[in-house]
Amino acid sequence: MPDPGEIFRDLHVPGDPFILANAWDVGSAKLLAAMGTKAIATSSAAHAFTLGRPDGGTVSRDEALAHAQDLVAAVDVPVSGDFEDGFGADPDTVAETVRLSAEAGLAGICVEDTALPSDEAYDFDLAVERIRAGAAAARALPRDFFFVARGDGMLTGTYGFDEAMRRLKAFDEAGADGLYVPIPETLDQIAQLCAATDKPVNALAAGRFARVTQAQFAAVGVARISLGSALARVTHQAILDAGRAMLDGGDFKPLSAGAASTEIDALLEKGGRS
Repeated sequence: MPDPGEIFRDLHVPGDPFILANAWDVGSAKLLAAMGTKAIATSSAAHAFTLGRPDGGTVSRDEALAHAQDLVAAVDVPVSGDFEDGFGADPDTVAETVRLSAEAGLAGICVEDTALPSDEAYDFDLAVERIRAGAAAARALPRDFFFVARGDGMLTGTYGFDEAMRRLKAFDEAGADGLYVPIPETLDQIAQLCAATDKPVNALAAGRFARVTQAQFAAVGVARISLGSALARVTHQAILDAGRAMLDGGDFKPLSAGAASTEIDALLEKGGRS
């Protein structure tokens, strides 16, 4: 594949958002690629779930990189890494995560401002320096690499919209290629974030925003729509529903709603590297 970072960057068009489909294993990545997604992302939560762990700083950098590399090797579309807080507080750690991510074949990553494993946000000045270091490392690479800064305080409840706006403006000035505030309060707030920058803005299609259409996200200026762990949680709900029916009532009818093996087999073959 040509430079995945360049291909990935070109997908980011404000007002014409593409769907960045978060996968959690090689099989889900191949299915999504076969169905037409233009790019794949890892999901820190969904990956943790496959390891039997909760979300929130429970996966090491080595584990996340190995997982991402498996997805890169499996599909022909660019792959981006959901790499939590960059796996360390120090700006140099974030920079090293960028370099290692590029070596793993990733087209880009996003780094958030939550001091994992807590829900607390990094101090403003440190949060900005972390993004500055990551952006500088991305620009020093021999190929293109799309570095996204996340302000997660509205998601975790540690700060409100005004602080999210302040941080994203600072992340923009620090050199981030894209900006991302997961789950603000309203679509109008996403519109305000988009209007505050010329950089591409990511929106998360989860929670209340799962009811927002791609066209509505486009109308407010979004450039990218990611899924986070939402699609993985849909599969978990199917397990919960079928498991409870079986184990609590001896009812196996939910199993009749499964996908046909012939369809899955065909998609897995189609979605792999050519």
